[in-house]
Order: sequence, then C-alpha cells, then structure tokens
Amino acid sequence: MDKILILDFGSQTTQLIGRRIRELGVYTEIIPGDADLAAVLADTEAGYSLRGLILSGSPESVYTPAGPVPDRRIYSCGLPLLGICYGLQRITVDNGGEVKPLAKREYGGVKVRVRSGGRSPGRPGKKKTEVFTAWMSHGDTLTKLAPGFVETGTSETGYPAVVVHREKPWYGLQFHPEVTHCERGMETLSSFVFGICGCKKSWTMEAHIEEVRASLAAKVGSAPVLLLISGGVDSTVAAALLLKILGPDQVYLMYIDTGLMRRGETGQVKTTLERLGARHLHILMAEDEFLSALKGKQNPEEKRKTIGDLFIRVQERELKRLGLPENYFLAQGTIYTDLIESGQGIGKKAHVIKSHHNVGSPLVDAKRREGRIVEPLDRLYKDEVRALGRILGISPSVINRHPFPGPGLGVRILGEVTKEKCAILREADAIFMEELKTRGLYDKIWQAFAVLLPIRSVGVAGDIRKYGWVLALRAITSSDGMTAGVYPFPSKDLLEISTRITNTVTDIGRVTYDISSKPPATIEWE
Repeated sequence: MDKILILDFGSQTTQLIGRRIRELGVYTEIIPGDADLAAVLADTEAGYSLRGLILSGSPESVYTPAGPVPDRRIYSCGLPLLGICYGLQRITVDNGGEVKPLAKREYGGVKVRVRSGGRSPGRPGKKKTEVFTAWMSHGDTLTKLAPGFVETGTSETGYPAVVVHREKPWYGLQFHPEVTHCERGMETLSSFVFGICGCKKSWTMEAHIEEVRASLAAKVGSAPVLLLISGGVDSTVAAALLLKILGPDQVYLMYIDTGLMRRGETGQVKTTLERLGARHLHILMAEDEFLSALKGKQNPEEKRKTIGDLFIRVQERELKRLGLPENYFLAQGTIYTDLIESGQGIGKKAHVIKSHHNVGSPLVDAKRREGRIVEPLDRLYKDEVRALGRILGISPSVINRHPFPGPGLGVRILGEVTKEKCAILREADAIFMEELKTRGLYDKIWQAFAVLLPIRSVGVAGDIRKYGWVLALRAITSSDGMTAGVYPFPSKDLLEISTRITNTVTDIGRVTYDISSKPPATIEWE
C-alpha cells in the first residue's frame, strides 16, 4: 500500500491534510515534525511503500528558537517534498533562503496567480496563467528563495505563494490547500499525491476498521473495555466500532445523565445502543451532583475541567457496582479536533484553543499516562466519523445529528450553570431544532444550537414590562469542523424562529443570531 508521510509542526490543520489525502484513497501517517526519520525512511514497515513527504504549517516561526526543525535526511532521501506554509518556509531556510516577518499578516481568502504551472503541484502540464482564491494564514514570508527554486505563483499582495525546485521534486505552497475554503485545494493535493509521488488508490474506511482491529488486539487483548457515552455522534460510533470488533461481552457502556443533556437525550441513547447489540449498558442519573459541582463557576475552562473530572470520578465510583477487574481499559469517543484544539496533536507544537472534557481533564491525563485509554476515533474528523458510522449500520437519524459537546449545556450556558437555566436553554434549543427540520434546513447545516447569554434585556409582553434572558442562535456550514462559515438564513426564517422561541419560552426576552465564522471565532462559545 502506498503511503504519504506528514511531518506535523503543530498546525491546527495538519490532520486535515491527512484527511484530504485519505479522501483521495491514499494511506497517510502523521509523525512529529522533528522526529528521527532513520527507520521511517528505511521503509521497513511491511506492506507500505513511502512515496512522499509533506511538511505541515505551524504556529511558530522558522527564525525563532521555538521553530521546529525536521531531520535533515528529508533533503537527501530522494522522495518528493511538499511544504505547506511553515513547511515551505522551513525548506527555504534549511536550503539557504530567507524568511522574514510581514508588516501585515496575510489571512483568509487571497487571490493567487500561478504562471506556467508545468512543474507546479497545481496543474502539471498546463502552460498558462491562472488565478484562484487560496486560503492564507501566515505572518512570515519568503524574502529570498533558496538556490535552485523558482517562484511560479504569487499572491495578490506580491509575496511568493508557489515555489518549485528546478531539478528536485520539491514544492512549496504559502497557502493551505487542505482547507475547504481554498479553491483548487483538492486538485493541488491530488496532483502532488498522484502526479508527482505516483501513488495508487488503496486506502478505504474498511481498511481503517482493520487497523483499529489490529491495534485493539495488541493493546487490549481480552481485557474489558468501559466506554463513557455522551450521547453524541462520536461516542455512539465509538461504541458501535468497539461492539463490532470486541463483541458485546467485552464492552461495557456507561451513560451519565448530567442534567446538561438535550431534551429526550437519555431515552434516545438507550434505544440506539440496545439496537447496536449492547448487553452491558449502565445509565446513571447524576444531575444534582453535576449542578452542585458547577455552582458558582463561571470560567469556561474551569467548567470544562470540572465536568471532565466529575465524569471520571462518577465512573470510578460506579465501577464497584460493575465488578470489572483492575485491568479494564477506559474508552472515549475522542476525535482529532478534540485533541488538536487541546494542544495534544501528534507533536508538541500545537497551541491550546480550548480544553475538551475528554482530553484536558487531569484525571483523564492520568489514565492516559497509565496507558489505559482507548480512543478508536482519535485520528478521524467528524465527516469521517459519520462515514464510519454508516458502514457500521448506525441509523441515519443518529449519524446525521448535529455535533453536541461532551460538557453539554454546561458550555452553552455562559456564566454560572443552574437547573433553571438548563431548563430554559433545553426548551429553546429543542424548538430551534424542530424549526430547522420542519423548514428542511437541518441537513443543510453542519451544526446549529442555542446559547443562553449571562445578561437580561428589557422587553414588553402584552402590557407588562419584561426582563428576560438573551438567547443567541448559532448555525454554521462546514465539512470537517476545522473551519466554518455562517449559514445564510433567509430573514423570514430567522424572524419566525425567534418569534416562536420568545412566545413559547417566556423567560427569554430577546434572540440574536451569531454571524461569526471560524476562525476567528470557535464554533462553540465556550
């Protein structure tokens, strides 16, 4: 099987590069950007043939001590290289070129003019000038090309955007082809993978299942596995995968109703898991315990870690009732966006965007250090998780459900979380979802939800002065969750949805619509 190796320097979209190439049908692996490559380049792994290397972006700069440096063997191994953003800058500096900071950062959609792309990974063989919108995210630029390189693409701001080596199969892009907003991105990656590296399509989601099967056999063996179910798509797919590979006798499922769930969540989770063949399903009602732990807490990170820690404490306490032996493994539905946003990507250079309850919790970290964590989805993005769920036979109504954060309503109620606020938000969010489905909009939106803001607003209900909570609605479009645009609601729909919410949920006096994209905003508010 042909393989592309990605060197991860800490970019928020490194795994997205791998996901795009897997989408093309080629197997990819991601390793730390500064890893020793002696064994890897020897290509000793049975069944795989290394065809090319990609150097990812990074939040660091090549001219600072923190800038990660790759093993110099990449420049003498003879394999094709593709540097993306920081990766291009790294190749440039390592081979005698220069990189300096920009006076003004290039960010977002920027026009790129590619000239005579005969040796460009954009469209090899095309001898003409083309213009397209690329996705930029960098504060440094090439000020002097390394010997042997030529500039074949330039951004509208006048900086190098595409460079190629005259003789060696080395290419560099100052933009991010892996991001969905980048025009011609998939075409660019396809050109490198197939046209330059000569790869053949051989990787499928079924192949990924077999990889997980082999990994579980080596790590878990016959030991019991306990999976904490949150009720969302990720943990449900993780449960289905574990049940398929390990069997229902080895897999124990624990669902904790924290009181921070969506309306009707617990009943739906129970039905879904029983249909998947679960035999050891334990549902715990712990609303009072979680709300008590959250009392007085307003900081988002503190709330996330409080919920994550309590999840583990409740789980450990309930283990005695299950009678599991000490050698059990704890499984989670962690996906890669959880890891990378928490600063726990492949390498050590990713920056923390926000802590996820199943990643940043000190108790989860302790379990991870013990080697007792199983995360069968930790290298997949949301759309890949859904594709896997379909293969595993999970109902489309579950698979196509919008993402829901592990901490639940706890991070959709800004400020202190109370039982009263949970009830208000739960009802408003349910109305929002019902309206989207009734209007045929639900499946057009990647994720939609309501957020209860920590402010009240003056209003009028009939002839009575009203002082009600402010609710924000959020609806975004995306394909992988790493970048997101705002769903362009027709005004009529927004007005009617807002009216139904304020008429039905009397404690809400005002409704707003969040029009922030990701980036600069995250999808969730906290």
